[in-house]
Amino acid sequence: MKFTATEIAQSIAGIRLQAPVVHNITNYVAMNNTANALLAIGASPVMAHAREEVGEMVNIASALVVNIGTLSEQWISSMFKAAAQARKKDIPVILDPVGAGATSYRTQTARELIAQEPPAIIRGNASEIMALYDDKSKTKGVDSSALSDSAVAIAQELSKTYSCIVCVSGATDYIVEGKRIVRVKNGHPLMARVTALGCTASALCGAFAAVEKSMLSATVKAMAVMGIAGEMAAAKATGPGSLQMHFLDILYHLSAEEIEQRMKIEE
Repeated sequence: MKFTATEIAQSIAGIRLQAPVVHNITNYVAMNNTANALLAIGASPVMAHAREEVGEMVNIASALVVNIGTLSEQWISSMFKAAAQARKKDIPVILDPVGAGATSYRTQTARELIAQEPPAIIRGNASEIMALYDDKSKTKGVDSSALSDSAVAIAQELSKTYSCIVCVSGATDYIVEGKRIVRVKNGHPLMARVTALGCTASALCGAFAAVEKSMLSATVKAMAVMGIAGEMAAAKATGPGSLQMHFLDILYHLSAEEIEQRMKIEE
């Protein structure tokens, strides 16, 4: 499978044409950011976490994004219920194990979610991905204390065990499916200074998963688009605030020509 600018642009066009509903059970910090990014790419975001309605909401969605950033007992219950319903309906589930490794509560929640309701895609930084596998990994809150390449072997194990795509985000993004590894080298250091851009990457994975048959393809394309938009936004920005503004505008206007000029995908 080769990834071309034309194919990525076609997937974006598919999102804009279909406007798939992407159901997010996500954290307070990320809600506004991820909803705006999904709207900019052409998807229809829904932020709903009440246990009483998540089952019904999943039924009208084309993808479910579960983000454990601001956990509570009630939200965890909703996550399990929504993920179970999504699997029944064959709707792709994207898990963002935010801060896994920082506390036993969130680490155990993420592990139980994966074991009980295996997602189609797991996306996190190196520390988060490593924490899903064992207790040796530590993270600084939501910030990775490990380089992305250090988590590739663990990502492969997780992918094999749960038959899912695992994306390790960092300066280089590693997208893993079993023994297969795709590297996306787009992005800019300033992106790390804007809150919820990692969560936004997971949400975009949901948008692409909604229109793609291959979850590997969906993840690679989402991460490439994320990185390219971040690079272009950083070139115009004077700091984190203006980067976020430019990022949304660029997502909205992103063309095949711009993708062709900038995409750095290796396998």
